Amino acid sequence: MKISIDFRKRTGKEIRPLHGLNNSRISLYKPMPELEEAGIPFVRLHDFGGAFGGHVYVDIPNLFPDFNADENDPESYRFEFTDAYFKQLTASGPQIFFRLGITIENNWRLHIYRNAPPADFGKWARICEHVVRHYNEGWNNGFHYNITYWEIWNEPENPPMWQGTREQFFELYKAASLHLRKCFPDIKIGGYASCGFYEVTIPDCSPFFKTFIPWFLEFMKFVRKENLPFDFFSWHRYLKNSRILVAEAKYVREQLDLNGFEKVESIFDEWNYCDGSADQWDHMKSNIGASAIAEIMITMQTKTTIDKAMYYDAMPTRDYCGLYYFPSQRVTPTYYTFKAFNVLYRKKHQVPVKLTGTGAAVLAAADNESCAMLIANPGKRNITLDLELSGTSGKPKVWITDGKRTFEPIRFLKSMTLPPQSVLLTEWNGGNMEKASSAAGNGKFAGLG
Repeated sequence: MKISIDFRKRTGKEIRPLHGLNNSRISLYKPMPELEEAGIPFVRLHDFGGAFGGHVYVDIPNLFPDFNADENDPESYRFEFTDAYFKQLTASGPQIFFRLGITIENNWRLHIYRNAPPADFGKWARICEHVVRHYNEGWNNGFHYNITYWEIWNEPENPPMWQGTREQFFELYKAASLHLRKCFPDIKIGGYASCGFYEVTIPDCSPFFKTFIPWFLEFMKFVRKENLPFDFFSWHRYLKNSRILVAEAKYVREQLDLNGFEKVESIFDEWNYCDGSADQWDHMKSNIGASAIAEIMITMQTKTTIDKAMYYDAMPTRDYCGLYYFPSQRVTPTYYTFKAFNVLYRKKHQVPVKLTGTGAAVLAAADNESCAMLIANPGKRNITLDLELSGTSGKPKVWITDGKRTFEPIRFLKSMTLPPQSVLLTEWNGGNMEKASSAAGNGKFAGLG
């Protein structure tokens, strides 16, 4: 496979914040340096703390436990545990993406606790107002975090999340979005964290999955008719391959545009690589997951217009967590994919890549002083790389993750074999990239050693 890159060129696109997370490990008394080291841009707080939000975190029923209480009385709120966590989370670098709602009730068939519609939509909106004031305006011994993104609910098409009708959810969105916009003109309001659009790529999907598109279309019609705040549309999908992602992301963007929402962000805020095997939970933490996630993130950047993305999940106790081992809470090979993507994100400017052959996904980025290249081989075969690179300066640093190594420094040659299910990051930090000429003279890497 031949890879040709001139790092002095630009595609005109910026590397987008696609390495966000849902949740993290819970730390109440000290920061989480691994989040800062990976440059995680956003952490979305949904299902945080375990079942029912651990009864103390983030969820509206945890922050305001007695719905009959006075929503204007500071004593009606219980912010202590969420405050302690947010203090450490913000100290670790990420911005908070706040989901206003509840944690999923997977066992709702036994008993429904919180996923019925609120008894009073107006009061629920005013409770949300006070949550925003606490975290953005210092109300009730609060903070000034300037949280931008406020998401109304999560997966209302899904019975474990919402036991009301579609029309009831639309009315809840109306009440909350209008009230929050009146109170806070500068925040971004959106939702509804759709389950996804399986029918786009699986025409014969289940009847339940076929209900998701009508929800989306009717929601947009309602928002347009009522002229409601709608700054972003959030949606989900669990993936076996990036082909699914490309088609469904295209569908979301096209439908938003066709309905007059060209400026509404498409935020992919719950996703993961799921291969469907009996070992998929282990794969998520291994080089298998690391390489698949890298390929999907590269595809997001190069073949979709998704504005932001947040991987589900980074809470060590959760099956879907690919970033930590449990109970040690050590980081996994998949964590280093996020760290590697951040190297390119920091450089901001996407660089065009020309590929001859198939098998690997490649992303390149540069600023005026440095450049980097990320290569993912999610397949089960070796790939021979022939690298034709120009516009670099200085010797590169190279790291590999594969079945034997985790983000291990290696020497790099102008031709090399990339192992199966591996990720390769290469970075140059020397000289002014705008003026740099080929470091190797012949347009290829000189052998390092």
